[in-house]
Amino acid sequence: MKVALGGTFDPIHDGHRALFDRAFELGTVTVGLTSDELAPKTRSEDRPIRAFDRRKASLRAELEARADEHDRAFDIRKLTQPTGIATDEAFDVLVVSPETKTGGKRVNEIRRQHGLDPLRLEVVDFVYADDGEIITSTRILRGEIDEHGRVTPDRDGQMSAGTN
Repeated sequence: MKVALGGTFDPIHDGHRALFDRAFELGTVTVGLTSDELAPKTRSEDRPIRAFDRRKASLRAELEARADEHDRAFDIRKLTQPTGIATDEAFDVLVVSPETKTGGKRVNEIRRQHGLDPLRLEVVDFVYADDGEIITSTRILRGEIDEHGRVTPDRDGQMSAGTN
């Protein structure tokens, strides 16, 4: 089965890893990585995003380990538009989070308009941090949690995110 997923992946965290693992369980994986131009347009908040080449190197290292575990191949492609690679007729499944499920439905609308079969949407649930909130790259960049969802101490040695 040919599986697609996409995102900015900056920084990579356990929520992303859950998406990657599910994708590799299903088949050969192609990950669309947002271009430098597209990445800020896909964010609901204004935050720094590393350059494409740096994000791609981090993503490649992450995917290599997972591909070996699942004995699967993978490819990384640059995304220059929000619907990305999923409108490519070669794919069978699109792996999404609850947050990106609406985008997956939009991809299927576009596929239908182009005479393509819709993709099966494989929704992978959010991964939660120790404080019960969703792990996000933004929370990591704010210093609230680490990539595994562990709440990080603030400058005063207190636990952030209201856990003290």
